[in-house]
This record gives sequence, C-alpha cells and structure tokens, in this order.
Amino acid sequence: MDKSLTMPAISVAAGSGQAGSRLKAGPQGKRPRKTLSSRNIIVYGALGLAALYYLVPLYVMVVTSLKGMPEIRLGNIFSPPMEITFEPWVKAWAQACTGLNCDGLSRGFWNSVRITVPSVIVSIAIASVNGYALANWRFKGSEIFFTILIVGAFIPYQVMIYPIVIVLREMGLYGSLYGLILVHSIFGMPIQTLLFRNYFVSLPEELFKAARIDGAGFWQIYFRIMLPMSLPIFVVSMILQTTGIWNDFLFGVVFTRPDTYPMTVQLNNIVNSVQGVKEYNVNMAATLLTGAVPLIVYFVSGRLFVRGIAAGAVKG
Repeated sequence: MDKSLTMPAISVAAGSGQAGSRLKAGPQGKRPRKTLSSRNIIVYGALGLAALYYLVPLYVMVVTSLKGMPEIRLGNIFSPPMEITFEPWVKAWAQACTGLNCDGLSRGFWNSVRITVPSVIVSIAIASVNGYALANWRFKGSEIFFTILIVGAFIPYQVMIYPIVIVLREMGLYGSLYGLILVHSIFGMPIQTLLFRNYFVSLPEELFKAARIDGAGFWQIYFRIMLPMSLPIFVVSMILQTTGIWNDFLFGVVFTRPDTYPMTVQLNNIVNSVQGVKEYNVNMAATLLTGAVPLIVYFVSGRLFVRGIAAGAVKG
C-alpha cells in the first residue's frame, strides 16, 4: 500500500485522538472566580457602607417630612410615620415664612428656574464653541487662551466677589436675575470649555480633515459633524451646570435681593428662622423640594452622563 495514502489517515486519527483526550480532560483556562471571594466581599461591603451613608439621612428626611409635630416630639426619628400627612410639604411650598414673605419656596423655585435655564444654555453654547475652536482650529495665542481658562477654572469664587459686585453695580445689574445669570454663565465657562475641548480632541481627526477638504467652514463642521457626535458631553455639561447653579447659595445671597432670591437662599431662611416653633417636618420637606430638580435631572440622564465621561470628558 502507498505510504502517502496512509500518512494523512494516521495524522487525522491522531488529531482526533488528541481532541478527544482534551475533551475528556475538561475545559481549559483559569477557573471562574467565586462570587463570594474576599475581593468581592470588600468591594461590595465598601459600596454598601457608602450607600448607607447617603441613604440613611435621606430616609430620615423623608419619614420626618411625612410626620406631624406631635409624633416627631416622641423622638423616634427612624420609625415610619404612624399617620402620613402631606401638610408639611404644602406649607414648605406655599406657606412657610422667609422674613416678611410667607409664600414658601414657590417664589424661590421660579426664580431658580429663571436663573438656571438661561445660564446653562448660554454657558454650554459658548463653551462648546470655545472647546471646538481650541481642539480643531489652531490660532495664534490659542494655548495662552486655554491656559487662562484653566487658571480661571480654579480661582476661588470668594476672591472675585467684591470686584464683581462693583462691575454689576456699574452695569445696573446688581440685585437682578440678569446679573446672576451673567455671573453663572461666566464662572461656568472655563471648566465647560475644558470638557468640550478634551471631548473634541478625542474624536477622529480624519473627520475634520475630510470636511475641510470638501470645503466645509467653521460653522458647517460644528453644526453638521461635531454637534451630532457630541450628545454625551452635552449631557455631562448640562448635569454639571444644572447641579452647580441650582445648588448655589453664595452667589444667590450676594448678587440678588429678597424678591429675587433663588430657592437655596429661601431654604436657608426657612431652616434658620428663629421665629415661632421649630417645625422639623417642614424643614425636611423644604430640603427635599429644593434638591428634587438636580436629582431628577441626574436620574433621567445619568447613563448618558457616564457615557460622556468615559468617551473623552477626562481625556486629552
């Protein structure tokens, strides 16, 4: 018999025999880690403690806001309410007194809305264009301009309060919502420009070069190419700006008057009021109402926030 015909058959048989032995030996590679390994216990234990650190005060605030004052005086702060009442929420929103006004947080809420919405839109719009220009259009002095923005992002706000008061007073904007909108827009621009610049740098440069070869200009590239690809970083900027502006107290109390106070300033006046009985249920309800907007914004768009951070917001 010809040896050339028998050799492939022998090699095939040998190969099948080796494969069979490997199958009998079981799966190869590292064993899967145990679910209750020491590493997982430490990680999940730390996460659980961190969650308790934030959830326990939140739980106390919620249950206290749903109790009446007689039940609160019993001192059982962790016990659920024996009789749920929403009167503290109604009073916090529409009846709590802040100085001479007793219209609750409602006026401060609408002031905060009128401050936050234009401040977020203006600061993000300008910062996105700045970041796009710094990332893709190298102009003379761009690095110096970027350095100034970075330095401006880390200057303490307290250092610049008095000069800003003088400037707003000379402009006739001190004590008005427009002045506070201008302040928030300017102070939010440096860090937002940094975020957008780093995000645009992480995008493929070939897209920009191809658009330039096709004859697209500055605004055409920005609106037709960069904006459709930048939804995650816009969401990141929106969440950061909304949270920062809505929760701001310092600028609100310095640059506005009682009739234009934002919600945080009114919350401070309600909680620290020394007139009458200390109503802890109303204070807790007012605190939850003030923090509701940033929490809703984050929970609605939190997944896009993580995507934006991971896609280049901290790169560059």
